[in-house]
Amino acid sequence: MTAAAKGLFQAMRPKVAVDPRQMSIAELPTQTKPKQGRRENDFYPTAETDALRALLAVDGPRIRALGPVWEPACGEGHMVTLLRSEGIPCCASDLVQRGCPDSWQADYFTCLQSRCPSIITNPPFNLITARDGHGRWLRHTLDMPGWTYLALLLDWNWPAGRINGLGALLDARPFTRAYLLRWKLDFTGEGQAPQRNAWFVYDRDDPRSYDGKHPEPSFCFLDRLDDRQGEMALA
Repeated sequence: MTAAAKGLFQAMRPKVAVDPRQMSIAELPTQTKPKQGRRENDFYPTAETDALRALLAVDGPRIRALGPVWEPACGEGHMVTLLRSEGIPCCASDLVQRGCPDSWQADYFTCLQSRCPSIITNPPFNLITARDGHGRWLRHTLDMPGWTYLALLLDWNWPAGRINGLGALLDARPFTRAYLLRWKLDFTGEGQAPQRNAWFVYDRDDPRSYDGKHPEPSFCFLDRLDDRQGEMALA
């Protein structure tokens, strides 16, 4: 039998079904993901501003009452532009200048006091995660005076990390509430990301925060809505 005929014969031969329960662990198929390096300075812009619109729909009165907002990882300025368009004054800075209007270049870890009573940002995940950043971004922010309200847009799985001190930090200084987004954000413009995201909010005026009793954070769902929904429904 020629090699070509042999190959054709093997292709036509019916496959025998295998019961996975009879296979050893080594024989079970595995699913692998292609390894992709993270972008320089962990730059993943929040070009989709619906997440911020939804936050403003629930916490907008609180944010407006406090005054100006600081966006310390402003990138190209997507969230900054939206906040300003909503009439909320917003200061903007980043480690690298990426074109955000009226922003300054600054290393966040050299900032020892918040410039505004509110901080709203999508921080570099490699600096706030347990695995890489050891919670450094969060630790620095919580030790920083000058702010009252803090909203961090992060992967929903972020607070589950316990290694490298992040678990102990969140146990001792938990966030006030979490808003789970019920849709997926596209940070790269290359299609929906596989993870879910949430806003993790610290509010120093909330009596449950920093009372030393390890309070349980409150939890809310956040739909893809904003403060224009009422007007849209009436149109």
